[in-house]
Amino acid sequence: MASIFTKIINGEIPSYKVAETEDFFAFLDINPNSKGHTLCVPKKEVNKIFDLDEETYINLMTFSRRVAKALEKAVPCERIGMSVIGLEVPHVHVHLIPLHTMEDARFKNKASLTSEEFKAIAKAISANFS
Repeated sequence: MASIFTKIINGEIPSYKVAETEDFFAFLDINPNSKGHTLCVPKKEVNKIFDLDEETYINLMTFSRRVAKALEKAVPCERIGMSVIGLEVPHVHVHLIPLHTMEDARFKNKASLTSEEFKAIAKAISANFS
């Protein structure tokens, strides 16, 4: 059965897409730690990050870096944090989180955004993705 992320990639579930390549997809987390929290995923569904083949792993990190650079330009913050946990969805995903304090990295407090705010942030990140 396809993961929720595969359904997002395939357009079966709507998302706030910020970047896409042939092999990777980035979209805003709908339950964000902070404004701009983005998920980067390989289009190929693999459960655990260290089960990715080496080339895909390296390319995912390169893609995530590019998205992080765009995110940093679009959302004012102290820095972009990166986390890979993978317990919630059995599909490799890299969390890119705009950090203002350490609390933003703890997955306890969540930001509340309107649909319009999500759309504006996604558009701003996309505009800075190169």
